[in-house]
Amino acid sequence: MKNFKNKYFDISKPVFIPAAIITFLFVSLTILFSEDAEAGFSGFQYYMSSNFGWFITLCINYFLIFVLYLAFSKFGNIRIGGKDAKPSFSKFSWVAMLFSAGMGIGLVYFSVAEPMLHFNNPIIEGASDVEKARLAIRNTYFHYGFHVWGIYMLLGIALAYFTFNKNAALSLKSTLVPLFGNRLNGWPGHLIDIVAVLATLFGLATSLGFGALQFSTGLSEYFGLENSTSLQVTSIIGITLIATISVVTGLNKGLKYLSNANIIIALVVFAFVLILGSSLRLIDGFVESLGTYLSGLVELSLFRNQYGSPGDWFKGWSMFYWVWWISWSPFVGTFVARISKGRTIREIGVFGLVIPSVFSFLWMSVLGGTALNLQLDGSLDIASIVAQDSSVGLFKMLETLPFYEITAFISIVLVGTFFITSSDSGSLVVDMMTAGGKLNAPKGQKVFWAFMEGAIAIALLVGGGLTALQSASISTGFPFAVILVLVSFSLIKSLKHDEQLKN
Repeated sequence: MKNFKNKYFDISKPVFIPAAIITFLFVSLTILFSEDAEAGFSGFQYYMSSNFGWFITLCINYFLIFVLYLAFSKFGNIRIGGKDAKPSFSKFSWVAMLFSAGMGIGLVYFSVAEPMLHFNNPIIEGASDVEKARLAIRNTYFHYGFHVWGIYMLLGIALAYFTFNKNAALSLKSTLVPLFGNRLNGWPGHLIDIVAVLATLFGLATSLGFGALQFSTGLSEYFGLENSTSLQVTSIIGITLIATISVVTGLNKGLKYLSNANIIIALVVFAFVLILGSSLRLIDGFVESLGTYLSGLVELSLFRNQYGSPGDWFKGWSMFYWVWWISWSPFVGTFVARISKGRTIREIGVFGLVIPSVFSFLWMSVLGGTALNLQLDGSLDIASIVAQDSSVGLFKMLETLPFYEITAFISIVLVGTFFITSSDSGSLVVDMMTAGGKLNAPKGQKVFWAFMEGAIAIALLVGGGLTALQSASISTGFPFAVILVLVSFSLIKSLKHDEQLKN
């Protein structure tokens, strides 16, 4: 008997049970052997980055090119759900949910931290402070730009097409049937879905871990509390409970409203810093940085600095980001598919690539640019502050502007709402995966996975901090990159076959 169903659960046992057992063992062993876990995570991260970075670099470029091809080819006119399908959400709500799921806490955590860390450790040696600042924003754009959304949109389009146009279950194995046929009805298909569940859980836990670090830092800065592991764990527990309430209310209520609130609060913070900071200077910086990013996009896309300091910059930055985003892709892709019925492939591709990327560029230019200006003007050595604690950069930058008490509080709320929507949408997606692709499974499962996500984030923080968070993403990101390549082959095969049947 492959399925189990009652009032609280409706599960596909070959997926749910192994995923739950592996997750439970990982959490338990990481907490019990925290010192050994930290060393193991660090060694694993170095090994994978050193030996397989080239493969990930080629993959992320291929994913972006593939999505652009789909969007502007004849297949771009295909409407998800059929030619008469109507969108379930307004364009604003759709983009807000897509953005909140796809970027979330990382955008807030790294808004000041990443540009300043790049400034401290520039991609090239011997650069002046002005050149280091220019390269810092360019490289931050690169890590939050088109390549990220190419990963997400590839899987989102594939899952949406197979689910709503081919009437398949909303599960990863459905996207590979054109390549492997009925063999996916057995253990190979279950194994693929298990990998997707684990990738989602560990990718999400990485984001929740960063969120807990910054949320607790905000509480520490604002209320004068000690920023300890205990505070971080307490933050995860508290916000997980709130996320559980949200996930129980459903997609059309809690998550939609929270996603809209995320965007509105983010725009308030953005506008405040832009207006009270050096507005004209920040706008000039955005225009210049966009030009620098676009003109160097091809070089950056293939850069691995193998002729510099043996690839250290690439391993520490781009490599981590790409596998983090890839490990997030089953989560974001499934979520994008779930909310995109009624949209065309071209809409998903173009809106999904451009709008979140441009918003990320503006966000990083204003918040990160303000921090860099403070550094260059000698007003605040924020580079040294971030070098000691990357989570505190945002709050130290806000301290230099008026109304700090208000903006710091709003920023803490923003981290919290991003935290909640990430956990909420993650629970929704894992719930669908472990229910055999059902769009609406019982609430008991959502509650179970919401708690499990929080437990993984706590285990990783206790068992190795940021190194453990990064390594968890890498462990699932590599195998999933291979799966994404296969998904692209399967999707194009199915699209061409359906086109032939029409003709």
